[in-house]
Amino acid sequence: MSSDRTRRTAGDDLWAWAFIGPLMAGVVLFYFWPILSTFYNSFTEFGAFGGTQWSGLSNYATLVADSEVPRAVLNTLIYTAVVMLGIPLSVYLASLLNRPGLRFAWFFRVMFFMPIVAMPAAIAMVWRMIYNSDFGLLNYALSLVGIDGPYWISSPGWALAAVSIVGLWASLGFSIIILSGGLRAIPPELYEAASLDGATPMRQFRSLTVPLLTPSIFFLTIITAINGFQLFDLLYALMGPTNPAMSRTQSLVYLFYEQAFGQNDKGYASAIAMLILLIIGVITVIQFRFQKRWVTYD
Repeated sequence: MSSDRTRRTAGDDLWAWAFIGPLMAGVVLFYFWPILSTFYNSFTEFGAFGGTQWSGLSNYATLVADSEVPRAVLNTLIYTAVVMLGIPLSVYLASLLNRPGLRFAWFFRVMFFMPIVAMPAAIAMVWRMIYNSDFGLLNYALSLVGIDGPYWISSPGWALAAVSIVGLWASLGFSIIILSGGLRAIPPELYEAASLDGATPMRQFRSLTVPLLTPSIFFLTIITAINGFQLFDLLYALMGPTNPAMSRTQSLVYLFYEQAFGQNDKGYASAIAMLILLIIGVITVIQFRFQKRWVTYD
């Protein structure tokens, strides 16, 4: 009997590894190996015609001394902070879209979600026309009230704000869908009991809706922070590499791209990539560390 049980257990383990093996192989091949390879490359110097040479900490010394790195970090933090403002806005919009009896709610959800399925290049093309300083819709609207609109995506003082607004707008759809799922998980009986106790709709929103949505909000803060530090395609497509404001607006990922493929300094680019990984890791750890202070799971 024990031998049959042993064979059965071994067979179950074999089947388990057969199912999870391809997934684990993919994780190792496409996630862990690139991280380890990039970490190793950050200690090397790439030759102009191929080949690498061990350079120790020289790439990290260059990273500390590079004046463009603090600006890129600050730009990325500002962009991420602005996009984070879309989370409370999404909470309010999701609560409106999930109100009982709202007509055409499905249509509004689709409209909000469309930027998620659209290519960043397509989004950038639309917003480039809106931001156009000569015939753009935004400056035309400002001219109607006597305001001379700036060069939105070519002025260093306005370009980052313009890109951040587009990022905030594009992130609303995903946040609204996630929060709508969280709203449907809230028992209606809680709102009925609150109404019987005399709670106004605004009091119900503050005391019931927001606290019970904190797990979904916490998830969105994690995803939004990670996506914010991966800013590249929207910035590149909206502004372009020849934009005079790019040097003042570039993100960390754009700086990585410029060093790796523009300057062909892949060793230094790998050091920048490790800095991005470190910052994302620190922010994620901080978010998980403080979640118990405001996230409600009951």
